[in-house]
Amino acid sequence: MAYSTIIKPSDYFNPKLYTGTGASNAITGVGFQPDFTWIKERAGAAHDHNLTDAVRGVTKTIRSNTAGVETTDAQDLKTFDSNGFTVGTNGGVNENNINFASWNWKANGLGSSNTDGTINSTYTSANTTSKCSIVKWVGTGANATVGHGLGVAPTSIWVKNLSASESWVVYHKSLGATHYLTLDSTAGDYSGGAGAWNSTVPTANVFSLGTFNSVNKPSSNMIAYCFADVSGYSKFSNYYGNNNVDGTFIYTGFKPAWIMLKRTDAAGDNWLMFDNKRAGYNVENYYLSPDTPGAEGTTDKLDIVSNGFKLRTTGGDTNQGLFVYWAFAETPFVSNVGESLPTTAR
Repeated sequence: MAYSTIIKPSDYFNPKLYTGTGASNAITGVGFQPDFTWIKERAGAAHDHNLTDAVRGVTKTIRSNTAGVETTDAQDLKTFDSNGFTVGTNGGVNENNINFASWNWKANGLGSSNTDGTINSTYTSANTTSKCSIVKWVGTGANATVGHGLGVAPTSIWVKNLSASESWVVYHKSLGATHYLTLDSTAGDYSGGAGAWNSTVPTANVFSLGTFNSVNKPSSNMIAYCFADVSGYSKFSNYYGNNNVDGTFIYTGFKPAWIMLKRTDAAGDNWLMFDNKRAGYNVENYYLSPDTPGAEGTTDKLDIVSNGFKLRTTGGDTNQGLFVYWAFAETPFVSNVGESLPTTAR
């Protein structure tokens, strides 16, 4: 039984849907002031994914589907607010009468410099309850370590060079420190972990960097989003697809609010993201791909259930081969230690 120390997952992570207005638009109902917000238009024009965080600052955007540098625009995400955020007039975050999805995480505001590693971070914003941190540093080009502030070893790390056009680099514990993925492409598992992670697994205090320009280019500003498993709240693991419509069941210990997955043993399949807000019923068939600006897909893919998710397709992008996944909870399977309040299926 997966008990959780987090009674209400939506205090730390929450998807929020909204409709664009084309004018300054305050989005409320997130439930907290976000420190990291990821926005994607669901239909209409093919706009990029927009990622903004409190460490880099509002109006500063990076995009999961490109290797491009950070951009600054006063009409992107303008403010983080006590119960959500405000977006400006840019179509990628607020096109009039177009539906948008946002995914919101709580870290710890701007944070402060972390001196645990051989590189002192510019800022490390860490939430030690939900095990989410945002880390910014300046690359050196030499093997190094950087403090993440979580107090436990991260299970996954997403890194982007802000100053140079370099692909995202993703660490996942299931693949290990000698491998990495690229969030902005359909490529499979790369075995170049020496350049990415110095072939060294993260510790409770630091993660390691190699010499790749993507993670440690000299004088480049870098950003990392770090996460660790929290029982009943978050889980980052792997599964093998069975190529059957009665698909593989993946136990998470909670009803997921958000799932991201990627096939690793073959190239050519998109990353996929699902959440509990867009369709709201099974089969969960609304998905977006972090590696493409394309509109929302509607092919049946999976069921979100009280303690995990179950695949409902033979597709190579979900249920053939080896996959890694990221999941955050809507509700724990049992709500809290000592409370024994079970969650329900959809």
